Amino acid sequence: MYDYQRITETALAEYLPTKECRERKLIEAMEYSLSAGGKRVRPRLVFEFNNLCRGTVESAKPFACAVEMIHTYSLIHDDLPCMDDDDLRRGKPSNHKVFGEDIALLAGDALLTLAFEVMTDKKAVMAAGEKACRRGVNLLAHYAGAKGMIGGQVIDLISENTNAPVEVLREMDFKKTACLIKAACELGAVSAGAGEQQIKAASQYGECIGLAFQIKDDILDVISTDEELGKPVGSDSDNNKSTYVSLLGVGECGRLVRMLTDKAVEALELFCGDTSVLKKFAYELAERTK
Repeated sequence: MYDYQRITETALAEYLPTKECRERKLIEAMEYSLSAGGKRVRPRLVFEFNNLCRGTVESAKPFACAVEMIHTYSLIHDDLPCMDDDDLRRGKPSNHKVFGEDIALLAGDALLTLAFEVMTDKKAVMAAGEKACRRGVNLLAHYAGAKGMIGGQVIDLISENTNAPVEVLREMDFKKTACLIKAACELGAVSAGAGEQQIKAASQYGECIGLAFQIKDDILDVISTDEELGKPVGSDSDNNKSTYVSLLGVGECGRLVRMLTDKAVEALELFCGDTSVLKKFAYELAERTK
């Protein structure tokens, strides 16, 4: 069995530009956030679905790193004073607290653009094929853009102090969080040259665990501590944001997490290979404490 976390960490470091340049501070800021650890949920999903669809580690690697770069850039920008204004990320000072707001902003921009570079370089095309790389770039751009993650962030911002109803919250969380997790699952299948039915099943799995993941985050933001999460808890309440917990309560949120997780596991029935790892992964995300 492959150690996907180790593969991801090594590849991310290799994809970063050299520091032997005038813009060294920018590269250091990119590296600071990219190497800060985390659960690496999205890269792992790329590798797991690639493996399930009989792909290779080399074909999945650029796709896995690209989605993590985009996730990391979004976290850097989320922490900025003009967004969530958080000083802590993964137990360390946020990027802008170390490098300043200007460099943090540009580090996020640089990671976003680097993601598409690594998905289309010569090694990626040789490993996954030109068709897979082209489709992968298109779907990742869609899920990360105005109709996906960024759109969800905008809904989040304009919903502050509005007591947004659960329908708005559901759309926001689908776009802001679930879209990138859904993208990771689809990217895994696409990088392996999977058929349309498999890609659709991977998409359903990703959407369900993505929504469950965000609802669980809302629960942890209420019941956990700064030390356990590695970031400030209660920030949603401080920013007067509607959350699933504030609208439905912790008990109902727990029920939704279980329902969505079960639905994600059902989507795996379409695959002929061993899905036990992905089933276990879905339940681990639902039961996590940080």
